[in-house]
Amino acid sequence: MAGRIMLVSAICTAILLYFFQANNCPQPSSLDLSLHFPLHFTFPIFTGYKYNTMLIQTLLVPRLLKHMSMASTLHLFLVLGSLMVASAGNFYKDFDITWGDGRAKMLNNGDLLTLSLDKASGSGFQSKNEYLYGKIDMQLKLVPGNSAGTVTAYYLKSPGSTWDEIDFEFLGNLSGDPYTLHTNVFTNGKGDREQQFHLWFDPAADFHTYSILWNPQRIVFSVDGTPIREFKNSESIGVPFPKNQPMRIYSSLWNADDWATRGGLVKTDWTHAPFTASYRNFNAEACVWSNGKSSCASNSASSTSSNGAWFSQELDSTNQNRLKWVQKNYMIYNYCTDTKRFPQGLPAECRIS
Repeated sequence: MAGRIMLVSAICTAILLYFFQANNCPQPSSLDLSLHFPLHFTFPIFTGYKYNTMLIQTLLVPRLLKHMSMASTLHLFLVLGSLMVASAGNFYKDFDITWGDGRAKMLNNGDLLTLSLDKASGSGFQSKNEYLYGKIDMQLKLVPGNSAGTVTAYYLKSPGSTWDEIDFEFLGNLSGDPYTLHTNVFTNGKGDREQQFHLWFDPAADFHTYSILWNPQRIVFSVDGTPIREFKNSESIGVPFPKNQPMRIYSSLWNADDWATRGGLVKTDWTHAPFTASYRNFNAEACVWSNGKSSCASNSASSTSSNGAWFSQELDSTNQNRLKWVQKNYMIYNYCTDTKRFPQGLPAECRIS
């Protein structure tokens, strides 16, 4: 793990210096760095994620942004976002394998989890904890090659018939065709809030970070730190928002060839089985729900100082631009524009800016 972090930090630093040169931005000197940080904070730019992140946020990125175009800024964030790694949880400690008869495995002392699917069965796992608000990160590497008919689901869900749910679902496809990333939000058992995307990379070639930010004001779906969807709390106009039901994290790999790929026209090719998806670097900054109580000081927005910045986090102007860029270039379906589906009028949350 330490070696990987050292390598990522060095790569991030090299990328930043490349962007300085490409955008004709004055590069920071060793003296400049030492004026901002003590010596023991300066050298770890090449060897430590924590200090590298501090340097990026405090010194390098603000200077770069003064000189970069919007396209270059988005490119920089996408590249760095795909490289950053969070501190990893342990799957033995945080999750239980719930089904699959041995097809789900925890490996490398709990640092890696794999799900497999064959013609007999898929597999799945769930978190030991329930959460009521949080920022959840997980790195996934999806089924490679011909994944048509398969679905890899990663989501938050509460129990019962009037459940709440926040969904990432990855719909497989034929080799060479892109995955479809399907998102949805359920409140009180009602969903129908689908947005779908293609991604700007191959999600089966390597691990990428998929994040859910859920606080009292909004739900934000992100990929490698880039927001792709925001569902705001619109209770003021009568739109229910998930706020009362604690949810567990679930993930599963299963066969859905009756609908997943091209509406069910393309079936699963079992000659490629077993299909395998991999997980690592789980991280949760969250309010754990246990015995009817939250681990957070309060579920009100005023308690940010004790619960963490994520509890009142919103999209700043940079992330709003990144969100617009993704939705303009990679969104392939949006329920908020599907007037044929909603002939009596679009849902209320779609009619507000």
